[in-house]
Amino acid sequence: LVLVIALNALLTYAVFPSLDFSGLQAQFPDLNIDGSLGLWSIIISLVVACIVLIVLRIGHWNNLQKTINRGTYDSMLPIFNTASEVGYGAVIASLAGFLIIRDNILNLSPNNPLISEAVAMTTLAGITGSSSGGLSIALSTLGDDYLRMAVEAGIDPELMHRVAVMAAGGLDTLPHSGAVITLFAICGLTHKQSYLNLAMVTMVIPLIAVTSIIILGTMFGS
Repeated sequence: LVLVIALNALLTYAVFPSLDFSGLQAQFPDLNIDGSLGLWSIIISLVVACIVLIVLRIGHWNNLQKTINRGTYDSMLPIFNTASEVGYGAVIASLAGFLIIRDNILNLSPNNPLISEAVAMTTLAGITGSSSGGLSIALSTLGDDYLRMAVEAGIDPELMHRVAVMAAGGLDTLPHSGAVITLFAICGLTHKQSYLNLAMVTMVIPLIAVTSIIILGTMFGS
């Protein structure tokens, strides 16, 4: 884990900024290199960390092939759970009916965009089952509108961003969430046994927190 964090930071802040990607950009003109560097760095870091772990324990593995196979198989559940739900949310955002939902949310609280923004973020996070997935979809489809509304209402964009990030951590752990399904599978638990406890920690408390931030931000600014 330390190697993943350190190597990711090294690639992000030292290695990649010093490289010339003009040849790659010329070959793939539609590739968003700046938007891909973060993904590249984390993938490289994870692969290197796995290789280092295998090498360091050479001679101590009971069954290396079985371990690699089991690790690969166990990684597929969270990957495909999250990817399918975020993809589902992206399809929803591309439908014509989403425009109606978007307009209704934007007009939910014309005098205080913080409220409608929080509703939009947490709703999309709930649809996708992912806080990061819901946040990315919401900001790509509604970000410009909320920035304009913030400027018009005299609200600091930093406060808008803080509310957006916190709100995305509200309904992202509904029962269909890939993270929730994966967590219960790893722990050998069922939704019936543990979901109420998990929902209290990951939904109720964050929603109370974001509500407090909206109230305080409305009263005192950021």
